[in-house]
Amino acid sequence: MGVGFKAVAALTGSAAIAMAAVPALSKGDSPPVARYTIDAGTSSGMAGMSGGGLGAAMSIMRGGSGQVVHELALRLGSSRAPAGAPKADHFMPAAAQLGASVPLRSPEREQGGSYAPGSFPQGQTPKGRLQLFWGCGEHAPAGQPVVIDFAKMAKGQVPAGLFAQGVNLPDDWQIMASNSTTYGEWPNGRDSKAVRANASLLGAHRVVSTYAPEISFTLADDFMPALQARSASLPSGASRLIWNALPKGTGYYAWAIGAKNGAGGDADMVWWSSASTRQFGGALAGWLSPAAVAKLVAANTVMPPTQTSCTIPVEVRKAGGEVLMTQLFGYGPQADFAYPPRPVNAQSAWKPEWIARVRFRSNTSLILGIGDMGASEPSEGTQPAAKPKCKGLKGIAMRAAGLCE
Repeated sequence: MGVGFKAVAALTGSAAIAMAAVPALSKGDSPPVARYTIDAGTSSGMAGMSGGGLGAAMSIMRGGSGQVVHELALRLGSSRAPAGAPKADHFMPAAAQLGASVPLRSPEREQGGSYAPGSFPQGQTPKGRLQLFWGCGEHAPAGQPVVIDFAKMAKGQVPAGLFAQGVNLPDDWQIMASNSTTYGEWPNGRDSKAVRANASLLGAHRVVSTYAPEISFTLADDFMPALQARSASLPSGASRLIWNALPKGTGYYAWAIGAKNGAGGDADMVWWSSASTRQFGGALAGWLSPAAVAKLVAANTVMPPTQTSCTIPVEVRKAGGEVLMTQLFGYGPQADFAYPPRPVNAQSAWKPEWIARVRFRSNTSLILGIGDMGASEPSEGTQPAAKPKCKGLKGIAMRAAGLCE
């Protein structure tokens, strides 16, 4: 990863939406002993091309849907210390095809070894600039782009008012090792088996551990359908993204990133977001509750569920060089469980032993600007031509397609 890409990652981190440890509680309520989350995703496009070969890769780059894969992220947080060594298992429905259970591992707490957003390893002062665009339309509005100098940003000089305000979403609480006495997660270093494309989460779930009450619930929602996105070039030079509406979808968010001339990590880069406000990265690239998405739709940060197209301005295409790596996220439903359930009488205090939340998301990715890339089959008895070296941002896509090395 080049220094310029690290700078973008740092900028993403600085724009993250704050997450609370637990959902909002009413006066007199007690925080739960245990919190559990399942984030279930459906990925297509570049994310789903594993094992698809050259033909699949080329199809994806031209806007094809590619293969579909599922992902799961399981997290358990408790205010209790474990009885002995921490141990936890999530017992799945047979249709999940992950065996009788998957182990939630309690990782050792990290002791340094990483650098914080906004800082960079010694000797890797970033160079170049990042041009920020936002909003759907053939042309970027006046006042765009906002230009960020990577070297200045590394020193903490980020332009004031760069990101939209008022998007903290306390209802989107998060479980982390840092806000739990004992914490377990899956996938992990002990078990990280892939979730099959035809797996299902429907049915009974049970989580048993040495540090939390037993958690059990039945899911009636399953993995979301795949997003099928394609692009169309407009006469102006802008690119129109078009996708299918998702049943139970609550909103959509897209971004694209490119580098001028594909000159590597120190190149001038461009980053575009579909938001009508200056909002980039952070929790928008994750899982969001329907309540959180509704707030973001009202703020014009997330596109409504009725929208199925968005045009990337021509100025973004020109500034982004030969290719744009594009991501589209579709947010879905959420299932909430608790024991004991929240009292119907609002005047009664709620003292849950545990709460659980299951969120759903679908995302797809495609690369704009490589539709003219082709590969002819060698004639019988001839040796294939030597592959060129992969260079810059375009090289990332070409390597995935097997067209360079």
